[in-house]
Parts: sequence; C-alpha cells; structure tokens
Amino acid sequence: MPGWMAASGALALAMLMLGCQSRPLPPVAMAQQVDLPRFMGDWYVIASIPTIFERDAWNAVERYQLREDGRIDTTFTFLKGGFDGERKTMTPVATVREGHGNALWGMQFLWPFKADFRISWLDEDYRMTVIGREKRDYAWIMARTPDISEADYDRLVAFLARQGYDVSALRKVPQRW
Repeated sequence: MPGWMAASGALALAMLMLGCQSRPLPPVAMAQQVDLPRFMGDWYVIASIPTIFERDAWNAVERYQLREDGRIDTTFTFLKGGFDGERKTMTPVATVREGHGNALWGMQFLWPFKADFRISWLDEDYRMTVIGREKRDYAWIMARTPDISEADYDRLVAFLARQGYDVSALRKVPQRW
C-alpha cells in the first residue's frame, strides 16, 4: 500500500474517532430561586429514573419538612411491588448548599455521605418539579397531586432529555389514592 494511502486512512480514522468523542454536557439546570417554606410538604412521584431502592415503587410520595437548623427532614414512602405491597419508608436529611438559590441540596442517607440533589425545574405555582443529579443517573418528576396531564408530563420528559438524561429509563410510578 502506498504511503499516502496509509496516511490518509490514518487521518480518516483519527477524524472518525474525534467525531465520536462525547462532548461534555453542560451542568444540569437548577431552578433560579426556591422558596424553601413554599417547597415543603408532599410531592407525589409521577415518574423517575429510579434508584435501586425504588425500582418497584407504587404510591411513592416524598415529604419535606424544614427544620429550625435549616436542614430538611425528608420522608420518602412507597408501597413495594403493588398497591397491596409492603409500605417502605426512607428518612434522609437534606442540607441546602449555599450560593445556589436553595436549589442544590446534599441528601444524606448514610453519614457522612451526601448525595447530589438538584431542584432542576420548578413551576411558578410550586405544583410540579423536576429533581435531578449532575451525574444524570437518577431523576424524579413530582407534583402536588398524584397525576398530571399528558401534556405536562411530555413537557417535563422533554426537559429531562434536553438536560442529557436517558429518558428511555424513566418509569411512571403507579399512583392510586
């Protein structure tokens, strides 16, 4: 093979490899400002890219309660495996990280580790929210009611897709109250 053919083949291969390199994604969006007292209360999990603990969750609800010390008591409850399943509860404590409009929290399930927890999107009426993580490994679509319109759901899924999440991993959480 002539030298020029080998060189052009190597150049084409290098260009192909560079074109296939993944570009770093921008940081996951965060809500501009979160009014913590207004955010507190019950949020129904409409859909999630679930953690291992919630892959088979039904009637999932996350409750936030602001403590006097500024931290947030969290109670996550769900039924395991069906509407008649065993009730499970997790109680992590969140710490709001300064400088991010109250939208960035460290969620502590096990001391001393704090998981990244980002209020990525929040509607102005505090009716719906999207929670994400910088790693884009887990996400939650939540609402103040156990169901939302298909149009709202589709809009929030599109938001997650624009943030770089694999939305094919989203699981709608069955809710029946």
